[in-house]
Amino acid sequence: MTKHLEKSAEIAIRQCMAVKKGETVLVVTDEPTRNVGRALWEKAVEAGAEALYVEMLPRKNDGVEPPPAIAVAMLHADVILGATSCSFSHTKARKDASQKGARIATLPGITEDIMQRTLSADYQHIAELSQQFAKLLSDGKAVHISTLAGTDLTLSIAGRQGHADTGINHAAGDFSNLPAGEAYVAPVEETAEGIIIIDGAMAGIGVLESPIKLTVEKGYVTKVEGGRETEKLEAMLNEYGKLACNIAELGIGTNDQAILSGRVLEDEKVMGTVHIALGNNFGFGGTCQVPMHLDGILLSPTLTIDGQLVIKDGKHLITA
Repeated sequence: MTKHLEKSAEIAIRQCMAVKKGETVLVVTDEPTRNVGRALWEKAVEAGAEALYVEMLPRKNDGVEPPPAIAVAMLHADVILGATSCSFSHTKARKDASQKGARIATLPGITEDIMQRTLSADYQHIAELSQQFAKLLSDGKAVHISTLAGTDLTLSIAGRQGHADTGINHAAGDFSNLPAGEAYVAPVEETAEGIIIIDGAMAGIGVLESPIKLTVEKGYVTKVEGGRETEKLEAMLNEYGKLACNIAELGIGTNDQAILSGRVLEDEKVMGTVHIALGNNFGFGGTCQVPMHLDGILLSPTLTIDGQLVIKDGKHLITA
């Protein structure tokens, strides 16, 4: 284990998860993220936890359930760290474990470089900013998103809970990504209308060579246009049908150490961006259950909530 990885794993276990002696800590990993998973397990052992390490086969894409045996184990853990190549954040297994009281952090697609760069951020500041945006989302009803690239999207978040991904998981049931740094909400199904231009990065593809244009009608993507990368996105969506095209999430990045790396775990946290996800949102307040959750990053957005301008051309007008 490198010194940088060791330090980052220490921050994750001690500061972010507040692991205590005697707690049961379950580290779930797979082959591409094995080194990070092993480092987290070793630091959990050093913290005096009953630390368990389990490696599963990589899932096909984000949102696919872990094996049933792991889902059962998650129900018996105090702390769960998912250092896996694909995300299980938006799965029934994760939601059930959260409801049982587990403190959970998922680290999908994590690399040693991302660990070193983003876990050195000021998480108290990230938490405060994320919570401010989450409150705006919880209180809000009507959203408008636009970009100079051509995004022009409206949607409703009326009655939906905004969530803050703070990285501070100290209380029973707390859940976040690591690295953290976003506020997010599940839009009301069938309310999104307009055009989305994804010009930053796309989950399952990475940093984009050319923008992808999505036409949205009654809450679903009805048309995908752009360069050769659109073929891969269309193939992923077609595999799961209409539900995969659901406008599942509006997210706001709040981590000033994050950069566009082609890893959605980091991409969606970049300060000054917003992201729109397609597919599953059942785990954070929506009704759509499908084994897919794909985030698309929009650069330099302008975001208005109930007529209040909160981001202008990528600059936050709300500060912690």
